[in-house]
Amino acid sequence: MARVLLFGRLADQAGWREREVEAESLAALRACLANDDAELAEALAGPGVQVAVDKTLVRGEAVLAAGVEVAFLPPMSGG
Repeated sequence: MARVLLFGRLADQAGWREREVEAESLAALRACLANDDAELAEALAGPGVQVAVDKTLVRGEAVLAAGVEVAFLPPMSGG
């Protein structure tokens, strides 16, 4: 199982911040989340959303080991 964390507007949109999800890859994890919430899936695929696996930013696909932490980070704005 992967520990999935959502931050900022992504957590607000989903209505949860943390959840355990059974998935062996990042693609499978996204598919599982899309089955539960199509709007969240669209938001996670949006521009500027980053993914961190065990606190390391990942681009593209990744294999997920048991107990891994996957965080979806919304675009940051600053001033």
